[in-house]
Amino acid sequence: MPRKEKESSSIKSWAADDQPRYKLLHKGRHSLSDSELLAILIGSGGVAQSAVELARQIVQSVDTDLEQLARLTLGDLMKFKGIGEAKAITIAAALELGRRRQMNIGKQKVLIKDSLSAYEAIAPHLLDKNHEEFWILYLNRSNRVIFRFCASVGGVAATYVDPKVIFAKAVELFASSLILCHNHPSGQLRPSSHDINLTRKLQEAGKVLDIVVADHLIIGDQSYLSFADEGLM
Repeated sequence: MPRKEKESSSIKSWAADDQPRYKLLHKGRHSLSDSELLAILIGSGGVAQSAVELARQIVQSVDTDLEQLARLTLGDLMKFKGIGEAKAITIAAALELGRRRQMNIGKQKVLIKDSLSAYEAIAPHLLDKNHEEFWILYLNRSNRVIFRFCASVGGVAATYVDPKVIFAKAVELFASSLILCHNHPSGQLRPSSHDINLTRKLQEAGKVLDIVVADHLIIGDQSYLSFADEGLM
C-alpha cells in the first residue's frame, strides 16, 4: 500500500499564490493580512509577480486604506497589470458584500447616545462615496434609530436638500427627533456657510412641528464632525 505523503507544515513550501489559502485553511481567516485576503480573490498572478505581490501593490496604492480601496472603480482596478475584467469584478463584488454586511448590522434599532454612536449608525452608507449624499437618521422617543433616509444625492462638492422632503418623512414615521448627516468626499470636515445656514433653517422648521434636529454630522475619511459637539447647533 503506497505511503501517504506527509503534508507540509511550512507555508513557505507552498507556491506564493497558494500561501494565503493555506493560512486561511490552517490558521483561520483572521490570521491573514488585507493583502493576503485580496490575493485569494485575485487567485493567480502573472509571470512577473505573484497574486500576493500584486495584491500588496494594490493595497499600498491606497495607503492600506480599505475605504479608499472600496472606492476604486473597475477601471481603476484594471489599470494594475494582471487585473483583468473578471478579477476586477470579483474584487468589487467582495467589497460590496462587506459594505452591505455593515449596512445590515446598522438596520437594527440602534440607541443613539452621542455623536459617535450616530456616526457609527450612518458611516457604512457614506464612507466610500465619491459624491455628496445627504442622509437623515430618524429617532423615536427612546433615541433609537427607526429609519435611515437618503434625502439627496449630489455632485462632488454639494447636494441640494429640500426641507419639505425631510419633514414629510419625519411626520410619516412619527419621529421625535432627527440627525442630519452628509459626507465630504474630499475628507475636509470644516462646515461651509451653506451647511451652517441649512442646519439653522431645518432647526427652525423642526420647532414648528415639534421635531428636534439634534445634530448634524459631516462625514469624512473614517472621521466626522458633530455640529452639536462643536457648539454649532
